[in-house]
Amino acid sequence: MTNDISRMPYQLPFPADAQEEIVIPNAVTDDDRLWVPQAENVWFRPLCLNRSQGYWMNLLKVRKAGVLSRHRHPQPVHGFVLKGRWHYLEHDWRAEEGSYVYEPPGETHTLVVPDDVDEMITYFQVNGVMCYVDPWGKVEGYEDVFTKIDLCRKHFAEVGLGEDFVDQFIR
Repeated sequence: MTNDISRMPYQLPFPADAQEEIVIPNAVTDDDRLWVPQAENVWFRPLCLNRSQGYWMNLLKVRKAGVLSRHRHPQPVHGFVLKGRWHYLEHDWRAEEGSYVYEPPGETHTLVVPDDVDEMITYFQVNGVMCYVDPWGKVEGYEDVFTKIDLCRKHFAEVGLGEDFVDQFIR
């Protein structure tokens, strides 16, 4: 008999008010119903939509070259490129497959997918809001966790999954 407890599961109860975890097998899926249209040839796959802390995590999939958007972040953003590559007009670095990107609060940039990229998929954690702006900073629109939830509800209802399908991603 061994006294090795290294493989023994935690023996105490979890906090009663703790939220359930989110586990998404095969998050990068070919099932088009799970990708929410955001613009022409641009979709996102929700992973976590956190209402109480105002952030969202998603996969962004782009199947077009050119300028995607110019936007500002008042909170930090984290990204990890899974497929393809992209860059910002305002910087000289390139985000390529396997790259991690940290965008500090206050960052304003214009996302571009190069002409020779057929598909780009990047995991993003966006905190707070994305303000879409013109070249001089005038706000032209915004996204936040609540607009993302609304888009998901509408899309999932339209593709037959039901608007409550999004609830599994909401915390």
